[in-house]
Parts: sequence; C-alpha cells; structure tokens
Amino acid sequence: MNEELYKPNYTITDETLNLAASIAARVDVLTVQSGMKPSPKLRRLNRLRSIHSSLAIENNTLSLAQVTAIFV
Repeated sequence: MNEELYKPNYTITDETLNLAASIAARVDVLTVQSGMKPSPKLRRLNRLRSIHSSLAIENNTLSLAQVTAIFV
C-alpha cells in the first residue's frame, strides 16, 4: 500500500504560534473586562457540534441529537 503523507499548504511557524497566543491573551483580557462569565453550557454545545461535524466529515450519518444522546 503506497500512502502519500498529507502535507498542508501552510507552515506553522514561531510567529504564527506567537500571534495565536497573543490573540488568546487579548480575548481573555476582554472577557475579564466585560465581566463575561464562562458558559459551560455553551462550551458543551460547541464541543458536541464539533464532534458531530468531525463525524460527518468521516461520512458518519449520526444526527446532532444522536451524538448528544451518546454523551448524556
């Protein structure tokens, strides 16, 4: 079996990682300044949607409701 290695058309550099870290730090500051409270419910919903999307990419036909039911 001759499998080609996947090579993305971008490179993760130190600059890219530093920019991502900077953005995350700024989001944290804005969250604290605005008085927003973390939302575990929203985080859970986003995680379930992410799992559902990942499964759909792999041609899995489970609905979002079915994926949610698995994790209840």
